Amino acid sequence: MTVELTVVISIACTVLGAAIGYATFRKNREKDAEEEGKTDGVVLTEIGYIKAGIDDIKRKQDRQDELYIKIAERLTAVEASAKQAHLRIDRLEGKI
Repeated sequence: MTVELTVVISIACTVLGAAIGYATFRKNREKDAEEEGKTDGVVLTEIGYIKAGIDDIKRKQDRQDELYIKIAERLTAVEASAKQAHLRIDRLEGKI
């Protein structure tokens, strides 16, 4: 083998190795981007589920607040009624 042939083979192998390395890099980069996209999609879906759950909890809390207000109003009415009943009872006791 001559020196020129050895140099040509060496350069060809170097260029071929660089081309294979670059092709592998591009393939892995695309695969990584695809996997990252899938992961991001899963995360966004989970965030959507969490948001829906929070919205549901807020609606339930609003209903509980409304119920609490209604109960407080009814309690006020019952207290007023009980006060009137005690006044009537006291008047009846005074007559007896």
